Amino acid sequence: MELFSTQPGDEGLPGRQRLMAMLAVMTTVTMAVFDGSMVNIALPNIAKALGVSASDAVWVANGYLLAAAMTLAIFAALATRLGFRQIFVFGLGLFTLASAGCALSSSLDMLVIMRILQGVGGAAVLSISPAILRSIFPNRLLGRILGLNAFLIATSTAIAPLLGGTLLSTLGWEWLFAVNIPLGIVALVLSLRVLPGAAVINPKPFDYAGAILSALLLGSLIMAADSFTKSEGIISAMSYSVISLFAGVAFVWRERRAAQPLLPLTLFASSRFSLAAMTSLASFIGQGITFVALPFLFQNVYGYSAFASALLFTPWPVGIMLAAPRAGRLADKHSPALIATTGLGVFTVGLVLLALLPAHAQAWDIGLRSLVCGIGFGIFQSPNNREMMANASRENSGYASGILAIMRTFGQCLGAAIVGIILAFYGNAIWQEPQAIRLSLWVAAGATLLAISLSGLRTRKLKQPGF
Repeated sequence: MELFSTQPGDEGLPGRQRLMAMLAVMTTVTMAVFDGSMVNIALPNIAKALGVSASDAVWVANGYLLAAAMTLAIFAALATRLGFRQIFVFGLGLFTLASAGCALSSSLDMLVIMRILQGVGGAAVLSISPAILRSIFPNRLLGRILGLNAFLIATSTAIAPLLGGTLLSTLGWEWLFAVNIPLGIVALVLSLRVLPGAAVINPKPFDYAGAILSALLLGSLIMAADSFTKSEGIISAMSYSVISLFAGVAFVWRERRAAQPLLPLTLFASSRFSLAAMTSLASFIGQGITFVALPFLFQNVYGYSAFASALLFTPWPVGIMLAAPRAGRLADKHSPALIATTGLGVFTVGLVLLALLPAHAQAWDIGLRSLVCGIGFGIFQSPNNREMMANASRENSGYASGILAIMRTFGQCLGAAIVGIILAFYGNAIWQEPQAIRLSLWVAAGATLLAISLSGLRTRKLKQPGF
């Protein structure tokens, strides 16, 4: 297989070692995807089981994303000092232990706390996974391995709702988290055995001030969005917004002057890198909104069971499976920006079709519209990721990987918060919920239109700094 062939001048690991290192990373990715996909489909069940409102249950998903978004930049910086393998193994261990805590939770507060710990562990892993893949594969195969990674994510996403629906119908929502434990153990064993250790540990001091400011910036933004979901939370929302503004200004000021910054702002000197990052953020806001809104649409509006809802989700990842590998191969030979922009156009069409679903939609109709979304997102994702990673030097690949993960995770987190705001605005009345869900889908389509505008700018010839 070409992915594991070695040619003169290839960077990274020799072919045979690439295979085992790839399996270690992708086993971990599978576990993380399983967790996210199964939890989303279970939100209505968890809300009923714990006796909480739909807007509160959103924080079972949002708590994980919030913690991850707050710590991704920190772990990306730590990895450049301590080594990729050390951070990766730490994250895996914490994620696996927190999964056991989630399975044993008896209240929403405990479950959200465990999900926050899961988010910290997930951040340690996800912040450097693309950088590890880049470090073990040569540049000539970068688009293909990222396309294969997207294919794996899509396959796991397709299987996860089916597995989640089965577990919900037979054993209960707790098993959605317990299933991570054996996967986590396998991933830990593989990672310890095959991932290369750091050749050189960066001895320069860690940017603690930058770490605190970045966490404060991202955390206060999400808390501001959450405060808007409460009728009495307008003062809190404004307070958090002011905190995020000051933290953002202070973070930029700090990073420009720090001898060893948490996040080198020179990465954004590349216009293509910056636009790819912002495009990723907008697109994942759209996907985050949709992935939280659709379970409520399927179960609470159309009356499907949890298992049937899982089946209705399947066409989306199937579309990604069909499109992502080919898009990744094309991105190694043709303009990644043009391919990604085309994918976003198809994705937006799919979201509009979902927003226009009739009151009594047939399952095949829902599946067809979801398939369009999946194909569009599959065409977009791997070329856009390649654009980000290829426009950063190898020594900055850890930071670029962290930014990629921040855009994805923070976008999904904002998307989930937006659904919570809309649900809270409309209230919990059954007759109002369909309106809230459809509005959420239209907002998702608006986010992807913004992504198209940003991505389209990259199709022009933009000046890139040399490395």
